[in-house]
Parts: sequence; C-alpha cells; structure tokens
Amino acid sequence: MKHRIVVLGAGYAGAFAAGNLARRLSPADTEITVVNAAPDFVERMRLHQLAIGQDVAFRKLADVFAGTGVRLRLARVTGVDPERRTVAVTGEDGDGELTYDTLLYALGSSVAHHGVPGAAEYSFDVTGRSSALRLRERLAGLGEGGTVLVVGEGLTGIETATEFAESRPDLSVALAARGELGAWLSPKARRHLRQAFDRLGITVHEHTGIEAVEPTRAIADRVTGSSIPADVTVWSAGFAVHPIAAASGLEVAETGQIVVDRTMRSVSHPDVYAAGDCAYAIGDNGRPLPMSCASAGFTNMQATAAIVARLTGSAVPATGLKYYGNHISLGRRDAIFQVVDGDVRSNSWYVGGRTAARLKSGVLKGAGWGVAHPTFGMPKRKRRLATAPDRTGVRVAA
Repeated sequence: MKHRIVVLGAGYAGAFAAGNLARRLSPADTEITVVNAAPDFVERMRLHQLAIGQDVAFRKLADVFAGTGVRLRLARVTGVDPERRTVAVTGEDGDGELTYDTLLYALGSSVAHHGVPGAAEYSFDVTGRSSALRLRERLAGLGEGGTVLVVGEGLTGIETATEFAESRPDLSVALAARGELGAWLSPKARRHLRQAFDRLGITVHEHTGIEAVEPTRAIADRVTGSSIPADVTVWSAGFAVHPIAAASGLEVAETGQIVVDRTMRSVSHPDVYAAGDCAYAIGDNGRPLPMSCASAGFTNMQATAAIVARLTGSAVPATGLKYYGNHISLGRRDAIFQVVDGDVRSNSWYVGGRTAARLKSGVLKGAGWGVAHPTFGMPKRKRRLATAPDRTGVRVAA
C-alpha cells in the first residue's frame, strides 16, 4: 500500500511543500493529495494590489500540479481526527473523508478582529481573495474625496495604505496605529517611511486604538466619542488561525497554532506536521517565528525535509530558521528592506527607494514562479521509501 501524504492548504507553504514532496519521493511508494478550498493559487502578498484595482493573475492549481502526480481535492477542511488519521472535507462533490499516513497542516491564517464591535460586520480586509475582491468592489464605487482608514501599523497595514494612496490619489487615506508608526525600524528607515507617507498624503493617527467600527467611521474612544471618518475601514490589526487544529486535539499554543518541534512535527501527534502561519515554531533565536511569507518558506522547507528523511530512512537535516528582516512595499516604486539582528531588533543598515522596490518585486515574482513550477529541478531518480506505515503508527521495515 502506498504511503498517503495529505497536505491541507495550497498557499505559499502548502503549495511549495507539495511540489517539494513530489520532486523528491517516488510515486511508486507515495500518494500525495493537496486539499484547498479555492481552485487557484492565491499570492497573498499581492492581495492589497488586487483590492485597489490592479490586474493580478492567479494560477490554476490544476495547472500548477499537472504532470507532478499530486492529486488536487477542491474542498474545504471541516475537521481533523489525528487519532483515526482522517480529514473531514466538504465541497462541490459533497462531504467526504480522507485518510492519511502523514499529514502536513498548512491552512494559514485569516484576519483577527479581536472582538472589536462592528469590525467583522463593517470592515474589510486583504487576507483572502474573496475579501480582497469585496473590498475592490467597494473602492471602485468610492468617488473623489472618499475616505479610507487602514487599521494597523504592521507590514500589511503599511503596504495597504501606501498602495491605496499611490493608486488612488483622489481618495483620502489614513492609518490608525496603536503605537508609533514604524517604531520597530531603525531611525533612518523610520524617517524614510514617514517621508513616504508624507509624499503620498497619508494621514497617520498614532497612539490610536480603534474600539468600534461603524459604517462611516471608526470609534477611537467610546467614552469621549472621538472618531475617524471612514467610508471604508480596512482591518489589518493582526491574524488568527482557524480553530480546527485546537478542536482536533492537537497540542496548540494560546494562539491556536500547532506546537511543533524543530523539524515542524507536532509534539503531540508524530504523523502530523505543520508549516506556515498555523505552526508555532521556535526560530534559531529561541523566539516564535512571526506569521509571514518568510516563515512559510522556512517552515515548509524544514517540514518537507523531515518528512522525506524519515520516510526514506535518512538523518533529518536542520534547515535554517533565522528571520533576516522586513521587506515593506511602499507602493510600486518605493520600499524598505530592514535587516534585523539575532534578537529581531532592527540594526542601522537598511535599503530603501527603487532598489528596495526592485528587490521586493523580485521576491514576489520568485515566490510565484517557484509555486508555478513545482517540478523544476526534479531528480531523474526519486527516493524510495525505506519504511511502510502500520495501523499503530510505528514505522516497520518495508
């Protein structure tokens, strides 16, 4: 019987991982299935561009995995039973169940509203394709002088505000920051960021927490009633993982992320691995990796390396889990690349302007190309499995 590998999610982490596994493992011994709710590979780092009306092409997952041997199941994951090694799904073909021998959980994250009244009902976000398209439609109907408020001073908030202001100078764009804008950046990079906001005419409300969202404004203080006008509120104040992992009985952190060891293997269920935003992984600096595309790359490479090694009887390699810095787009022609040290503190060195923008463009194109060509560099001889699964979960000689 073939070893059944099921990958949940086909974002940056899941799609890369599935391609890597297909490249390296023999199809004579393995069966790889990817489960994803949408038929396309969605480049999440481009969704703020999609929302403001730019043309963003999406690759069909069927085309991405064509000829690789990877099976694609278009369905939504509704539950995981790690004791029975099954995944419950629902889709156009109705409800179903998949059985696995090895599971790679890479369902990513979505917007976190933090229980703020009205945020879920009245705000928009750019964490998914459907939500970005909903925002795109709303912005398209917004006339000259319309007000847009971006809530959150993290990477997503900054990139969204600057992209919107550059693409739609007819709008009045503002950003609400709980602290100081770019506080984590080096002094020079912080000045560069502020100059970009000034150049684009973005109003910044620092030390301003949003306590409620209404259809035409965001409430900054419910006691005094102070508010910020907003025809459109874009919520980018954090991410949350789906509660499926916690409900399944897998050990999770307070964030709901799956707690994994250095090889991205679940500490509670050895047949389950996690990669991307849903993995609570400790980096080389001893701190949890942040939810980011870079972390998706690190964790999926470690997870696939560990899966391949354990199934083929090899020593498990340790891939790097070092976070090097933040790369922030400031529209199409400006950006900041801020290098951080081992404690994730910004050092004095950074790259800004068009050079940084070209670097970020290269990163985006490289990530998209890598997913679109999962068989690139495929070895002529794929590795055979040295072990076979049995019902107890113990690996026995094949």
